[in-house]
Parts: sequence; structure tokens; C-alpha cells
Amino acid sequence: MAEFSNPLDNKNKFKLGLFAINCASGLAETKVNERWLNSWENNLKIAQLADEAGLEYLLPLGRWKGYDGETHFHSNVLESISWASALLATTRQIGVISTIHTSLHNPVILAKQLATMDHIGGGRVGLNMVCGWNRQEYEALGGELLYSHQERYQHAQEWIDIIKKLWQTETPFDWNSQFFKFKKVYSFPLPLQKNIPIFNGAGSNIGKDFAVRNVDYLFMLALDLNQLRQDIISIKKQAKLQKRKKPLKFVSYSYVVCRPTYKEAEEYLHYYSQENADWEAVDHIVKLLANNSKIISIEELKLYRFKFPAGHGGYPLIGTPDDIANGIEQLYNTGLAGTALTFVNYLDEFPYFRDEVLPRLQKRGLREHFDL
Repeated sequence: MAEFSNPLDNKNKFKLGLFAINCASGLAETKVNERWLNSWENNLKIAQLADEAGLEYLLPLGRWKGYDGETHFHSNVLESISWASALLATTRQIGVISTIHTSLHNPVILAKQLATMDHIGGGRVGLNMVCGWNRQEYEALGGELLYSHQERYQHAQEWIDIIKKLWQTETPFDWNSQFFKFKKVYSFPLPLQKNIPIFNGAGSNIGKDFAVRNVDYLFMLALDLNQLRQDIISIKKQAKLQKRKKPLKFVSYSYVVCRPTYKEAEEYLHYYSQENADWEAVDHIVKLLANNSKIISIEELKLYRFKFPAGHGGYPLIGTPDDIANGIEQLYNTGLAGTALTFVNYLDEFPYFRDEVLPRLQKRGLREHFDL
């Protein structure tokens, strides 16, 4: 069988993706009229623009219940498996990732779904694992958030071990463990890719240990670049001790406001994220994160609350095209391999980013010229 290489394995030093285009409002907790409408038509248009521009990936959120507020933030979300399948069939070179909750998806069924998607896209599918933190989603689906924090990762370990074995073997096998019991399971066809890229976000030590053992890309919050640099160095040392076959790579996400002048960008940032913030939704999110998530501390949540409406806690890329290029270079120098981008309105704003920022990144050697 021919070797298939995911776009994430290209030669660009810094990978770029689009984040949360499947969600109404994207990641901007704002009430402005021009906020993102996540219709299928809009998703298809922006996915094809990103494909033609040479971006490496599209990353959706997996969301089953929104955060209320005046805008009903993230109540309207396109489901990520069907979304990714459709985009893999209608794009040519960009990677398309599906975001999956380990406690909600049977690993045997999911292994076949993702392998099928890999064939649809010619070897471009990816997996973003969510081990669980949002208690209200699990309650909405008929149950409590499964297990303790430690047990959720034990469950996730068995889950991903089963999936990887299904992707790499043609012999039926039994599985009898604490969380799963299967008899003579197999999954054909196997994926086109030898190794489907796996993403995961983690903040706790248990989560980081899990990521070091199992994933290719670890999502990190870029709240403080100096702290992020130290965290990356520490996790790299941990990964080296594990004797990984492939180096663990680190990515984050960023919200972009790019305008011809810094003043224009700053004014628009204030307009949508402060004057027109959906503060009810913001406070709902902060409360949930404080009570259920170990990705960000309560102290950090209080400190960064005012930044949440702009891009859900992402790293700010604000200003002129030169300012944005400088910010991306700083992320690269911190040790990140890439970032997923969000905009208030992707279709309105991405073309300017494509035309003005991407050429600047090419001149800095962070990305190569791309022809579809």
C-alpha cells in the first residue's frame, strides 16, 4: 500500500489551522451582528479558502450543550464526525480533524468511522481526543461525568489502545479490561495513513503524562509565553524519558484581529469583545471551568476573565499584518509547532490574513510558498 502523508507532516516550520468554524460565533463570545454564522455553506466556503491558501488543518470543537447567555453561545454546533467527513470529500489537501469525547464514543465504532474518513480524504483525517471535563454536557446526555479525573485517563488509555490496535492489525482480537470487553473485534478497511495524527489538550500532571504517552500534538494555553516556554521544556524532558518514537509537538490557539493600522485593530477588538461581550455566557464558562476543568487555575480564570470574550482564552494576535507576523514568530520561538486561528467572522477576515500575513511568514522562513 502506498504511503500517505498528512498535511501536518509538511515542511512548514509553523503549522496553521482554523479552529471552531463549526460553532456559531466561533470562539468570540460577542453579540455583534457580524459574528460567525456556522452554516454548512459558510463552513464549506471557509474550508476551501483555507485549503487553497495552504493551511494544514481544520479543527472543530465537540460540543453537546451551549453556555446560555444572550447569544446562546455554542448551542449551535455542527457535529464533528459528519462535518469532517463532508469536508474531507470537498477539499483537496488540508487535514481535517474530528473532535471526539472518549466517554461518549465506542472505540470500535469510532476506529471504523475515522478509517472510513481517511479513505474519503485520501489520508488527511486527524483525531482530537477529549477525555472529559464539562459536567453539564454529560448530565444533558443522561448521566454523570464518568469516573474520577484519574479514572477518566485510565479509561482514555484503554480507549486509545483499542483504536490504535484496530488501525494496525488485520487479526481479530479479544479485549477484556476494566472498561471495555470485546470479542473477536476488527476494523476494515485500515486507515490509509500509517499513523493518524492525534491531538489532546491537558493541564493536569495526569493529563500531561497521558499526552506524552499517546498523542502527537499537545494543546497548550498561551496565557504567558515565558511560562509556556518553561512548560514545553519540562514536558519535552518528560517525553525524552519515555523514549518516544516521534517527538511530541505543541500547539495552541489564537484569535486574530488584523487591520491596516494597529489603532483600527485595537478599536475593533474593544468594540466586539468589551462593548458587545456576552458577559452572561462568559461568566457561565468561567464558572464551569473553575468547577470542572484542570486545564486552567481559578486564579488564572479570574485574571483572564476580561479576555475570554475576544477568543475563549486564546492567544491574542492583534494589529497590522506585521504585528500578526511578529506574534506568530514569538509563538514559534516559544517552542510551539503551530496555532489554530479564530476570527470574529472567518469569511470576512481570513482573506486579508491570507494575502498580507502569509507572505510575511514566508519571508521569515516559517512557511513555504504554496500552490494548490
